[in-house]
Amino acid sequence: MKKIFTILSITVAMIFGSVGVSEAQKSKVRYADKQMELMNYKNAMEIYEQAYAKKPNYETAKKIAGAQDILRDYDMSYDWWKTTVGYDEADNSDYVQYLRSAQLTDNFDEAVSTLQAKGVTADDLDVAKLLTVKSKKKVKVEGVESLNSAGSDFDLAVDAAGNKYFVSDRGGIYPSDMPSLRIDSRNRFFSEEKSDFTDREYFSVYKQDTAGTVTELMSNIPGTFNFSDPSYDKSQGILFYSVTREIKKVKKHDNIVVQPEIYYSKLNTDGTLEGFYPVPFNDSIGYAVMNPFVDEEAKRLYFTSDMPKLAEDGKTKIPQKDTDLYYVTYDENMAFGTPVNLGDEINTTGNESHAFRKGDTFYFSSTGHPGVGGMDIFQADYTASQFSNVQNMGIPINSLADDFAYREVVDKDGKEEVYLSSNRKGGQGLDDIYTMQEVYKQFLARVIDCEGLVITDSYMATLRDKTQNGNVQTTRGTSGQLHAELEPDSDFGIVISKPGYFSVTDESITTKGFEGDTVKREYTLIAIPYQLPVYVDIVYYDLDKFKIRDDAKPALDKLGEMMTKYPFLDLLVASYTDSRASDEYNIILSNNRAKAVTEYMAQHNISGDRIRLEWFGEQDLVNDCGNGIPCAEADHQLNRRSELVLEAFPDPTKNYEIPESFKDLNYCDPEALFEDIQKELAAIPTIYFDFDKSMLRSVHKKELERTAIMLKRMPNLMLYIEGHTDQRGTEEYNKPLSERRADVVKAYLTKRGIEDNRMEETWFGESKPIYDCNEVTCTEAMHQLNRRTELRVGKSSFTYSGRKKKVDTM
Repeated sequence: MKKIFTILSITVAMIFGSVGVSEAQKSKVRYADKQMELMNYKNAMEIYEQAYAKKPNYETAKKIAGAQDILRDYDMSYDWWKTTVGYDEADNSDYVQYLRSAQLTDNFDEAVSTLQAKGVTADDLDVAKLLTVKSKKKVKVEGVESLNSAGSDFDLAVDAAGNKYFVSDRGGIYPSDMPSLRIDSRNRFFSEEKSDFTDREYFSVYKQDTAGTVTELMSNIPGTFNFSDPSYDKSQGILFYSVTREIKKVKKHDNIVVQPEIYYSKLNTDGTLEGFYPVPFNDSIGYAVMNPFVDEEAKRLYFTSDMPKLAEDGKTKIPQKDTDLYYVTYDENMAFGTPVNLGDEINTTGNESHAFRKGDTFYFSSTGHPGVGGMDIFQADYTASQFSNVQNMGIPINSLADDFAYREVVDKDGKEEVYLSSNRKGGQGLDDIYTMQEVYKQFLARVIDCEGLVITDSYMATLRDKTQNGNVQTTRGTSGQLHAELEPDSDFGIVISKPGYFSVTDESITTKGFEGDTVKREYTLIAIPYQLPVYVDIVYYDLDKFKIRDDAKPALDKLGEMMTKYPFLDLLVASYTDSRASDEYNIILSNNRAKAVTEYMAQHNISGDRIRLEWFGEQDLVNDCGNGIPCAEADHQLNRRSELVLEAFPDPTKNYEIPESFKDLNYCDPEALFEDIQKELAAIPTIYFDFDKSMLRSVHKKELERTAIMLKRMPNLMLYIEGHTDQRGTEEYNKPLSERRADVVKAYLTKRGIEDNRMEETWFGESKPIYDCNEVTCTEAMHQLNRRTELRVGKSSFTYSGRKKKVDTM
């Protein structure tokens, strides 16, 4: 019996001893929970760890992981979430947090393997892999050694003299031991010399002058603990800042936490603060107001706060767990308006903070928008009435850690500098100030039309880095400009194309040895002049024949050479007959004549799909030799013909590059591109006359037929007709003779349907001979070359000084 009692006593003692230990553990955890409510996170975490060391369990591990998240010690957070998901009680929300911590510490693959071993996949949790957003700007991010310390250094501002102000806790570390803590009148853990949040000296604002000397800027607000977030209003010489301060005159309440407030003071030239004034919307025991940023241009003060929001009834206040961004207007008398929440485009269910604006871009930090690390820097489009198009600024601006306080400042030399703050790996301390430099060159191109207007509708630009062997992303500005960022010491090529336009290629872009910041180019896109006639000729046939005559072969051979040389040229063949024989017979005959041209061109390896055939029989006679009308054989001959038209860019569905031989020409003038072709083919004839005559020779009628076809096919051309004589006879006689020779040419072309306003005549008599027979003894052949009417073509806008009514015979 005694033995039984002894065993029972031992059992009871063990039970009650176990209960005692369990209750002690629960007491520690409850104590730590209380510290979490009071925002004494570091102390709470240490107590959680003590409790877990005594009795490991799922609930305590999860609380430690959460505390590490708040402290933003992501390596420790990952370790504790890994411990948490090892318990059977772990659920999907724990797995999500585990993957998130893995993202922040570059352990995602390991975390996925751990969950897969438990039969859980990332897809089951609807969690995307680490968001490896690359910065749209090619930048280099480097720590600023002259500002950073072994502690936390962040949030830079510059005054009118170029002095830099930043926040630091570089004073030292004060480890937390229970005896060193006391409970103040508001049941809040409080330390005189340090922050309970970090166990480090309270934050203070430091100044680096233009010589590089760093000194502490002393707050003149009584009972200041944290003094941070400097932002300078240059126009009024006022410094805004955040403080947390000792609040003594309040009633005793449980769990009162002193919140940060925003104040402003006059910043004297000697670096001291004069006076201190709170903004009217502070509430030090109700909610936080911090991170001021002065937008001098808009007369706004942006700030961070977790102030209650109004419900839809406009009266009920809804407490907030996370911080949002606000702005308030103010004037030169420091009269402030009502705080305005920036809205759902900027603010999320996470924390938003550290606003900054430059031009039409608004910058801020957030834990709520999709990001790379814990807190990321974002940018948004800004107007006075709205924010839009929020985008993560990407790596390397953002890291796997916390990145915040993006600032663009102007130094004492007027140079613009970009700063940000981060606790990324590899820093000098906890938080460090970094400078961001755009080490890559900017590319800016204007794409214009022939009128010099920037093309704003769609076109395709392909920019290639020939050195790195890869494509470079391009973007379009709001005004249509083309932007890109170029690697240093590289060569580039770009192709710009648009349906219906010549594509443009530029292989001359380089950053090798380039000293400037921006490589600028201007490109002209020109509408392709599809099916543009560039040359015409005529070949003739014998009566009732379609065989290519010997006198036609040189013209066709020349066309074959040109089509081989210029693959963008196709041939249009329009064939006719005279009026003899029936209409049906003549249609077939004209078709055979067109086919004969195709067959002949095959010997030049010109395929049939580059030749377009038309046949018209006896339609469109060039003279009055219709059915039953007697005509000379020479006149019938003019009707037995194939008109040959070389067309450039014949396929309206195809995009063409500007031909290499034209790239140095003004290809905004399509006809000008082909002047060399026309000269090479002797497109414009010279009409010669018999002595003392102004009648057209039969041979020249064929040449004028070709001229007429050219003018009909090329409606933008003007024809300039210049009459000349030889030097036999008097000047008074020769001048009217040269006029008649010009008139007869114009009359012939007018009869062929060329409008009078497209032809201009001048006549020079004997004043412009080919051979000056007053200086040399001329042969008859030399006299013949002087008896001529010269033809030349030009654009319709061409200004010609020798018009008929203003004849210059000199």
